[in-house]
Formats: sequence, structure tokens, C-alpha cells
Amino acid sequence: MAADAREAAAVPRRRQIRLTAEEEAEFLRDNPKCALATIDPDGFPHVVAMGFYVEDGVFYMTSYAKAQKVLNIRRNPKVGLMVEAGAGYAELKGVMVRGICEIIDDVETVRAVMNHRRRSPESGGSVESGRRGSLDTAPKRVVLKVTPHKTMSWDHTKLGGRY
Repeated sequence: MAADAREAAAVPRRRQIRLTAEEEAEFLRDNPKCALATIDPDGFPHVVAMGFYVEDGVFYMTSYAKAQKVLNIRRNPKVGLMVEAGAGYAELKGVMVRGICEIIDDVETVRAVMNHRRRSPESGGSVESGRRGSLDTAPKRVVLKVTPHKTMSWDHTKLGGRY
């Protein structure tokens, strides 16, 4: 198959495997860990695992203010996020975001985000036990608020085993 024909076939397939808004919201609720990519001082990707939650289409997470990722974001607020699940190609499901990251250093906002992240659906929304001490670190932390510029998603199970 010629390269042009392959590219033309790929576009409809991308639409076919795209998550709906409802599927994407459910997937992000069920998979609260992401890879956050920033750009280091030498221009290379710096990728770290982060816990997050989404509210009104915006991603929230916290980090120590002196962490490399925060220093990178202060220099260049353009970031990438990826959340992916699935063991084999046919099971892969994910969301990738390109966005702008705002750093919020207000301690009460940091505590609010930390409390939101600590709430467990299994406990009916009450704060998980064993993590109360982590709120003591709030003065040393910042909120990373990522507003998506572009979002891409995929669900290979929609291919039904056809690639």
C-alpha cells in the first residue's frame, strides 16, 4: 500500500478509536496517574509520574516547589500529559494532552487540591486514612494547573482486533 493510501486509511481509524467525552471523563476518573512531560534546561523531555484529578476540563496535581518539573514549568509552561492503560496493543486506551501549566503557590489552594486527591470513592468521599501528615507539606508545595490546548484519545478495543 502506498504511503498516501496508508495515511488516508489512518484518519478514519483515528476517528473510530477516539473516546467520547463521557468515555474520556470516566477513563480519567478511573486512571488517576499520568506521565507529565516538561522541557529541561537542555531542551530534552523530562517525564515524571504524577497523580491528578480533572475538574471542568482542567488537570490538577501538586508538587514540591523546588522539584525539577516545577523549575522547568517556570521556564516553559508548555507541558504534555499522558494517561494510558492496557497490557497489549489491542487493549490500549489513553488520553494525551498538550497544555499550558499554571503554577499556583497559595497554601490554601495547595491544601484544597491535596484534599481532593486524597478523597477515595470507596470511602464515600471521605479522606483516606494514613495520609493526614502529608498536608503538613502544603507550605512547601505548589499546584500545577494544566489547561488543555489539544487533547487526543484512543481506545484500541474499538478496533475489534482489526489493525
